[in-house]
Amino acid sequence: MSKQVWKPGTMVYPLPAVMVSCGDMNHSNILTVAWTGTICTDPAMTYISIRPERYSYEIIKNSGEFVINLTTKELAYATDWCGVKSGKDVDKFKEMNLTKEKANFVSCPLIKESPISIECMVQEIKELGSHHMFIAKVLSVDADEKYFDETGKFCLEKTDLITYSHGQYYTLGDNIGRFGFSVKKS
Repeated sequence: MSKQVWKPGTMVYPLPAVMVSCGDMNHSNILTVAWTGTICTDPAMTYISIRPERYSYEIIKNSGEFVINLTTKELAYATDWCGVKSGKDVDKFKEMNLTKEKANFVSCPLIKESPISIECMVQEIKELGSHHMFIAKVLSVDADEKYFDETGKFCLEKTDLITYSHGQYYTLGDNIGRFGFSVKKS
């Protein structure tokens, strides 16, 4: 069995499918992003990569802030729709019946229906080619109280998060182990 050689491309899948909110409570937008992730844990840092021609690009560049809202199976339609429609033409919050919620540290609204909203402050913009990377410090993680159990543990597995893989959306599968299970003594 051998592997085919392809031209260089972006095949690191699956990726989180997130809705990024930007602007302020009066003039806001939602951008769907799959190119996002963790950069550092201390300090907590993340990134989003956006094409400069996207409507939200200038909003985020000028404000220096955004919110990453994790998405769920229930939000899949809105996630896709917000990725193919432009905020210069439509009010995505209104059209998708999403609720703006005031953030604690940034001017951008959180998406109330998201189980996790991550408030971010841009530290640097790296112009990389087709996409520019907004490197950001995480100011706050806002978690929906309905996903906490009686011990105070946040149960992320109950949120029904979705991912994006090569043009398709998927829900997460079964838990097959936890960090360190391969070396845990019986």
